[in-house]
Amino acid sequence: MDAVCSDLLAEVRAFRQRFPDVRYVDLISLDIPGHFYGKRYPIEMLEKVAAGSALKLPQNCVLLGTQGGLFKIGDYCFNDGDPDAPRRLVPGTLKIVDWEKQPLGQMLITSSGTEKPIVFEPREVLAQVLERLARKGIFPVVAFELEFYLFDRQLRDGLPQFARDPLTDDADDQPNMHIERLSRFAPVLDEMVETARAQGIDTTVITAELGPGQFEINFGHLDDGLRAADWAALFCRSTRGVAMKHNYRASFMAKPYLQHPGSGMHVHVSLYDEAGNNLLAANDQQPLRHAVAGCLELLPHCMPIFAPNHNAMRRLSGTVNVASRASWGFEDRDACLRVPESDAKNLRIEHRLAGADANPYLVLAAILVGLEQGLEARREPIAPLNEDRGSGIEFPLEMLEAVRSMQSHAQLREGLGAEFVNVYCENKRQDHLAFLQDISAREYRWYL
Repeated sequence: MDAVCSDLLAEVRAFRQRFPDVRYVDLISLDIPGHFYGKRYPIEMLEKVAAGSALKLPQNCVLLGTQGGLFKIGDYCFNDGDPDAPRRLVPGTLKIVDWEKQPLGQMLITSSGTEKPIVFEPREVLAQVLERLARKGIFPVVAFELEFYLFDRQLRDGLPQFARDPLTDDADDQPNMHIERLSRFAPVLDEMVETARAQGIDTTVITAELGPGQFEINFGHLDDGLRAADWAALFCRSTRGVAMKHNYRASFMAKPYLQHPGSGMHVHVSLYDEAGNNLLAANDQQPLRHAVAGCLELLPHCMPIFAPNHNAMRRLSGTVNVASRASWGFEDRDACLRVPESDAKNLRIEHRLAGADANPYLVLAAILVGLEQGLEARREPIAPLNEDRGSGIEFPLEMLEAVRSMQSHAQLREGLGAEFVNVYCENKRQDHLAFLQDISAREYRWYL
């Protein structure tokens, strides 16, 4: 037995000893739209997998649409026989699931690192980007911030209702950032944080955001980009589960209300060399400017990643603190790329454009490719918003246009992998067309 299997087996056995009532473990992985798929394994079988037994799932699970259906994408799904593909357990991710009625475990799985990785699996796409950067002596430090809304558990005519204040039983329908809201919703927020920490997630600051029932929770900085994206994905899963326990719905939908702010995924990224020096801070911060330029140049071609669905595009309509063009600025929350005030050691870029429902692995991969290409091209960026409030680069705000822009971009195909770009763009195109196959009440009002 090799060292990896030995460590995994020790992890499973320690988990069983700590949680003797757990009979099943969910083995989960994120698909292209950002949903978890997987299988529920008896804990005894998990020991066998940890010891080296084969773990396989259908390759095409990764290609599921938002509603779970499969689309014809090249030869995948309908002309390939729906083959299995090997997966492996991700060490250190076996954790308790305590928001369900009976205790369960969960553990991440991935094709990354197997003998035949799935080139369009989101975690594998990020892994390849990180490995390439490491070969170049570039080591990112990453922190995610996620905004989300709480709604009442019961929908009304299919529409979400404001979360009810636990103290007054009134609808929390007043947009504000008052600290009292954190106190009123403390029971559910506290359990969300504690549950996240039980998953190994370093949760830090909690903020009551501008929207009614809207909050933001930040995570600690990590020098492991894969783990940082794991945290973001797992946080969404556990937060939804805890909210249901408290008779709420937690949603990371990017724009649930037209009249209120949307929810974003903010990603802080620093880049270091092997000695721990901040690459962005060298030479009077010239590399920072180059990295910003590369990120801004690539951004319009990454829109299907940053705004992965029709609703996420709605968020980019000029509301508060959301850019409608690719822009940057120092301490400016209207910019896509904000450079927070910090010392040289912690100099970083905060990428603010992605919706909260974007796939965290792919968002981080796209950001890193932009930074990488900027450092290599060494071009000057456009003027920051601090100097010119009209500065910015247009990006597509309609999905099919965004897909065309992404699919044809040579540098993005090189940075993320041509096969991934082809598969992802076709998945988004098919998903968008499927969404449009419905006649809404508004359509009857307009055209009947």
